[in-house]
Amino acid sequence: MRFIFRRGSLTLLLFIISAVQIFSQKETNGYRSNPNYDREIEFYKIYKTEQADIVMFGNSLTHGANWNELLGRSDVVERGITSDVTEGMINRLHYIFLLKPRVCFIMAGLNDIYNWIPVEDIYVNYTHIANLLKTKGITPVIQSTLYAGSEWGKDWNLTPEYNAERNRQVDKLNNLLRNYSAKNEIMFIDLNSRMMKDGFLNSVYTYDGVHLNATGYKVWVKEVEKALKKLNL
Repeated sequence: MRFIFRRGSLTLLLFIISAVQIFSQKETNGYRSNPNYDREIEFYKIYKTEQADIVMFGNSLTHGANWNELLGRSDVVERGITSDVTEGMINRLHYIFLLKPRVCFIMAGLNDIYNWIPVEDIYVNYTHIANLLKTKGITPVIQSTLYAGSEWGKDWNLTPEYNAERNRQVDKLNNLLRNYSAKNEIMFIDLNSRMMKDGFLNSVYTYDGVHLNATGYKVWVKEVEKALKKLNL
């Protein structure tokens, strides 16, 4: 059988091939499209801290406060990147390993959910992070993915109904993480239950519907301190 490509057909074929390549690259390196990612990695390379007992690992929620000040300790390092997803966190885990921490608190998932990454894929990434930490002798502490507030994204025309649907995915993820933690004897901190109201992040704890204010961090820090006490840290 002979295939005859006319000029228009060939142009269309090249367009399809190009689109597939771009899509594949985006799927594989989606976290790289985040302008914050490489910028923060460059800082990791020049920070002078060589060892820290405690690492706070996550996205903008983790990155949103000074954890040394919050916990009143000098042995804490924060490694959060705004807008990061679980795939991006996996690909920068070696910077956590270099610090040789005793414990790593993980906060992740909401960016993935709002990027419509399937919960099952997020769960696989999340547990992969925990398992890799354990192979390095680092104790992982899994923190529940927080809800979005009903008003989140209203400037981008997101509706309370849309956020409620995304929060149902948060519930699904948290249930998987809770069960995984119980089966693997990993500490699970249910922050969501402490900051929710009517299926959303309580507005008392946020300044924009997702990112926490000082009142929100006060709740979070209290739970981290409880966990550190249990870990004799």
